[in-house]
Amino acid sequence: MEWKIELIFVPVTDVDRAKKFYERIGFHPDHDHQMTDELRFVQMTPPGSACSIAFGTGLGMTLEPGRQDTIQVVVSDADAALAQLREAGAEAEGVDEQQWGRFVTFADPDGNRWTLQQLPSS
Repeated sequence: MEWKIELIFVPVTDVDRAKKFYERIGFHPDHDHQMTDELRFVQMTPPGSACSIAFGTGLGMTLEPGRQDTIQVVVSDADAALAQLREAGAEAEGVDEQQWGRFVTFADPDGNRWTLQQLPSS
């Protein structure tokens, strides 16, 4: 049996601002449904990913906005990812060279931090 991680929730304070930010850096908007005045669900997928993120209102998230800092995404080229983020207006930290990969970090408007990893060559 396969177990696939397909959705990770990201806590945000302003759903529209978050959606614009993630679209600007290249995420695809899969769903945006306002079921009631208190319940809105937005799902977005990074380019090429099988796992999406979700945020909204009334979703019962217990993590406070800005506290998500555990998402790591693998990219083929850390330099290109850094350039893409900066071109889109995201504040991204430069490439951090480690033996286990090359890393770029950035945060969304709420301060949720992301790490992009270019795996080391075999």
